[in-house]
Amino acid sequence: MPTYNTIMSLAAGAGLVALVMFARDLMRHRAEDPISTDGWALTFGALGTILTVTGLHMSLTWPLAAGGFAFDNIIFGETSLGFGVLMSALAILLWRRGERITDAPVPMREVARTARPLSVFIAGLGLALLGIMVAGIVHQLFAAPPQEPVSGVFAPWPLVEAAFMSLLFGLIGVGAVLAPFAIRSFTQIRPGASSASSASSASSASTITVPTVARVVGVLWLVTGIVFVLFGALNFYTHIGLVVNTM
Repeated sequence: MPTYNTIMSLAAGAGLVALVMFARDLMRHRAEDPISTDGWALTFGALGTILTVTGLHMSLTWPLAAGGFAFDNIIFGETSLGFGVLMSALAILLWRRGERITDAPVPMREVARTARPLSVFIAGLGLALLGIMVAGIVHQLFAAPPQEPVSGVFAPWPLVEAAFMSLLFGLIGVGAVLAPFAIRSFTQIRPGASSASSASSASSASTITVPTVARVVGVLWLVTGIVFVLFGALNFYTHIGLVVNTM
């Protein structure tokens, strides 16, 4: 069955890591060393395009292949589509409003205020991912067939891979559910008080404290993003081997 959870996994994992890195860059932005909004627009645009195109095709082709698993279209297709559209929207924002963002007293607050209306959808995606986690464990999904290299070793114990993948989806989901609270906390941050009246906004920006909820979301997405990148890279080998072994 032709699926895209090779390139999807790579792009989704890279997207999660990129979001954390982008937020960190915004918090560390200084006038003498500004962030490259064009570079981030290219990054989110490229990753968003991959996930939007593959996710849309997978979501609208139900099931994706004769004899395939229709639940894959929901698990991989629809979640990739939602994440891809969000990253594409962020890319457009940075492309059109990059200078306005970097010129703001607190760039992170400017982005958070713009993103706040999307909080409901982001939280909804998080709840969907938690639903996928439960379904993955209850129905023991994600188990690789014995013909698949590496992953196929665990074929006699389907709960192993089911628990591994379900945990990944669940952790990302927890981060997404908490994301609206992180966004809200970013809208309320203020530059730290400076002892010198002539202190620049750059100096003030360096004293900004990252809200605790944002730190939690960042850790969740950074760790799961790295795992998804590695898992996607491994899938290129395992899926090719599966195809060869079942030809």
